[in-house]
Amino acid sequence: MVDIRTAKSIPGAQSIARAASLLRLVTSAGDAGVGTQDLAQRADLTRPTTHRLMTALRHEGLVDHDESTGRWMPGPELYLMGTVAASRYDITAIARDIVRSLAVRTEESAFLSVRRGDETVCLLREDGSFPIRSFVLSEGVRFPLGVASAGLAILAFLPSHDVDAYFARHPDLTAEWGSAHAESRLRGRLRDTQSRGFSVNAGLIVEGSYGLGAAVFTRSGHPQWALSLTGVEFRFGPERIAELGRTLLAHAHELSTRIAASAR
Repeated sequence: MVDIRTAKSIPGAQSIARAASLLRLVTSAGDAGVGTQDLAQRADLTRPTTHRLMTALRHEGLVDHDESTGRWMPGPELYLMGTVAASRYDITAIARDIVRSLAVRTEESAFLSVRRGDETVCLLREDGSFPIRSFVLSEGVRFPLGVASAGLAILAFLPSHDVDAYFARHPDLTAEWGSAHAESRLRGRLRDTQSRGFSVNAGLIVEGSYGLGAAVFTRSGHPQWALSLTGVEFRFGPERIAELGRTLLAHAHELSTRIAASAR
């Protein structure tokens, strides 16, 4: 992901970074779409600039505009581009049964997320049999690295210089996500994740909703995906967290092995 602040030093890159940011916001909104004013606020752009960029993206078929509601939605060209890229980046076909197995074994909601720049994006969700569920995460939802359990697991196993660079790019995590995401406290959770092998998010996004995450690695050993579990707090006592963590790590290892075999 191109940081707009960094892009200012690259001729022509700022407009591309702004357009890319708007596309991410539109796709994260899903089928419901998102209005121009909301886009402008979330992208930190003026409304005229946002409308101009969205009109240009619409002309290229990258977004659609519902004239009756004024909301923007993903366009047909994004679908066509995605189908081409999927053969290289999409692992859902080889991961789906593993995510389903994780949900069945734990009775909790299980997820597959992928790293995209400084964020994670949820690709798959499978609900377990326990009737009380957490709905913090679903397909298409994005979180910054280190915020949700999947991104925390990925960030923990990145090279230290990449982690340092991430914090330098995102000094505003505390302002957006609360004091629990101050760099010193987040680095402590990264160390804990490295020590136990999986991450624990103890209700830091939504009170009472717990998450566990385990990194999934490329053939070269880079953390590019994560499996995660979410559920309600009373289901995540210390002994069960250890048990869920072992199950999660076993499934993450199986998926990493499959990915290595598929040469991704």
